[in-house]
Amino acid sequence: MTKVHYYTAMSLDGFLADPDDSLDWLLRQPEQDPEGFGAYDPFIATIGAIVMGRTTYDWVVDHLNRSGEAWPYEMPAWVMTSRQPAPVAGGDVRWASGGVRPVYDEMVAAAGGKDVWIVGGGDLAGQFADEGLLDEVRVSIAPVTLGAGRPVLPRRYDLELIDTARNGPFVCAHYAFAGPLAEDRA
Repeated sequence: MTKVHYYTAMSLDGFLADPDDSLDWLLRQPEQDPEGFGAYDPFIATIGAIVMGRTTYDWVVDHLNRSGEAWPYEMPAWVMTSRQPAPVAGGDVRWASGGVRPVYDEMVAAAGGKDVWIVGGGDLAGQFADEGLLDEVRVSIAPVTLGAGRPVLPRRYDLELIDTARNGPFVCAHYAFAGPLAEDRA
């Protein structure tokens, strides 16, 4: 059965990006062991479709333009946006607007039995969670605090810890999504 994963990195104080949407704090961290707990390569091998918000898409495209690298994803990618951005060369990028539920079945079908990855950001992951479509959260916690920025999940949820380990400078945690915070369910 296809699962939806929110796989991300965050600062120790819970932010994905600083107030300027910069990931410089993350990119300067030493790399993780590529075979270690929470590593990217074993994770991406399980993914058949991805979804991201417009801010994440713009950041990825800007990063690619500056580095001269090609679109890094082989699987279909959805960008949730109210304004269709310029397409990127070499990628199967699809645009969607509105809620995540109407495109969920299309993403799962395109994943071909593999899983779906919410690449970013926190609000988009929250939209999947609000619809009961988020299964797991995998986060690598960097040894840095930002004080402000884009929160990893800007809503109140309960998670169930599946496992933790260290990988390089990161503490990696794997959670099952449990639902709205218990206090909010009453």
